[in-house]
Amino acid sequence: MKRINCFISSSLILLLLVFAGCKDSSENAEEDLDMTDNYDAFQNFDLSPFDIKASIKLPDETANIGAAMKPEVIHEEDGFKWDIIVGPNFTVHIEDWGANKGLVADKKKQNKELAIYDITYIVDEPNFIVYKLELKVKGDKDAPKNVGVPHESYHVFAEKEIDGITYEYRSPDDGYEKVIIELLAKSIRSVEVKK
Repeated sequence: MKRINCFISSSLILLLLVFAGCKDSSENAEEDLDMTDNYDAFQNFDLSPFDIKASIKLPDETANIGAAMKPEVIHEEDGFKWDIIVGPNFTVHIEDWGANKGLVADKKKQNKELAIYDITYIVDEPNFIVYKLELKVKGDKDAPKNVGVPHESYHVFAEKEIDGITYEYRSPDDGYEKVIIELLAKSIRSVEVKK
């Protein structure tokens, strides 16, 4: 009888340890992004008519984000800024910074100054970052825990050099939901210099 009780107790402890380990791994998986090279729901878009000697892959109508059939580019002639709009939920902002480099490092310094946000870097590379901004909620200590609305947004920021010119590629300032940023990050990663 003692052996059975010992066996049952040991089994329960083992099961608790297994379930506790599973919980930790699922919390970390929340921030994972699909950055694979699968571009099935994307279309190639030539930027050279807009004075950037590159191409970018943009989501097509099969990406389920309300993407338009034809991307729209907003750019003033001889200007330094472009917005590529693919439907109401997807905009890539591009800016020409000339010979300036270190744009991603500068952006990370700016992010440190955002004292009202918790910042989590999901992808942190020298020329490419994807991060989550989460509003720090502080209030009355006596307030119920369900008071307040959590706010989080996802952002992508990258720099790419094309013909000696450094370009900034990024999400809009307000960011997007995680699913849109995943597509936006894949688009920005896909930028290729045209030869």
